[in-house]
Amino acid sequence: MSQCMPSARALSLSVLVALGVGGSGLALAQGFPNYPVTSQQKATAQQVAQAGVPLSELSPNAPDSYTVKRGDTLWGISGLFLKSPWRWPELWGMNLQQIRNPHLIFPGQVLYLEKRDGRARLRLGQPVGGDGGTVKLSPRVREGSIDDAISSVPVHLLEPFFNEAVIFQSSDELLRAPRIVATQEGRVMVSRGETAYVRGDLAGRREFRLFREPKPLRDPATQEVLGFEAQYVGSLALTREGAEGTGADGQPLVIPSTFTITALRQEATVGDRLAPTAPRDFDNVVPRAPAQDVAGQVVSIYGDGMSAGQNHIVALNRGSRDGLERGHVLALWRDGQVVRDRTSEDRAAMKLPDERHGLLFVFRVFDRMSYALILNVQEPVKPGDRFTQP
Repeated sequence: MSQCMPSARALSLSVLVALGVGGSGLALAQGFPNYPVTSQQKATAQQVAQAGVPLSELSPNAPDSYTVKRGDTLWGISGLFLKSPWRWPELWGMNLQQIRNPHLIFPGQVLYLEKRDGRARLRLGQPVGGDGGTVKLSPRVREGSIDDAISSVPVHLLEPFFNEAVIFQSSDELLRAPRIVATQEGRVMVSRGETAYVRGDLAGRREFRLFREPKPLRDPATQEVLGFEAQYVGSLALTREGAEGTGADGQPLVIPSTFTITALRQEATVGDRLAPTAPRDFDNVVPRAPAQDVAGQVVSIYGDGMSAGQNHIVALNRGSRDGLERGHVLALWRDGQVVRDRTSEDRAAMKLPDERHGLLFVFRVFDRMSYALILNVQEPVKPGDRFTQP
């Protein structure tokens, strides 16, 4: 199982640290939030805690010990020990007594794999003595900052898309939105730090994203329009609200709101539409398999690509109404080719079996669609490719 590892910087606020149960012997952290664990996850952990994990469920190359390092992800650590990284409750259950808070894992903690009677458990310990062969296994109280805790998946790859990747229910949603009506000194394009003038109902908000040219996203099977994806331009912040005025001739005048461009993916221009900045909803995202059967197809590659690989973003034709939730892990499939049997005289046509070749992590969910990160994949992913439960 390939692993996704982020850059070496500490990833804060990712309560995607929630996967933290990932078997890293969790310290009993003081003063940290008590992130929720579902009853199903807890029940799985308690069941495994009684008997351990069968050796057959371990990764073929599971190490006897592992020291958590900065830049690790819990997904990667789980993948070191288990064949299926999303089965983190089982890893937690392998050491339920020590891992009381399954959400906080820190660099420097040492994990030991204990195998006995055909079962395996994970222990938290630290070497003692000079020979390096003695291991002390005991829980510790750890004090520190949540900023030091490692994340569950490579959050730094996802953060930009919480603002950039948006599916609108209709094209009118943007057409009715506030819009840039003029630019500083009449320029065609506006850069970061420059001024843009906006008309429209701001609904009391001060921070917005900019989009243009919404395009329909169609279901690969039915061709039904499921939503509209707009091209992300950048972000801007209100500096002065607009007003109604009167000109020298006594006629009413509109004074547009003044905005400052705060970030840009491409230069902004007149006609670009505003959408409220999305909340930072990383909290409580736990990688896990869907509780019910789910199957669908990839609708598009984010950014108009023809195909995608690891760490790319794809849009899916299933959403909240289909039971998808943030944190769900899905399996990618490639269709088996139709080939001829060249070993027989009839040269019969054969349909080779479909093969699973990658994993998706759902991180944004809309009513009828979702966005997912490709965690790993063997071949390029294309629109129309299938996904199922892992």
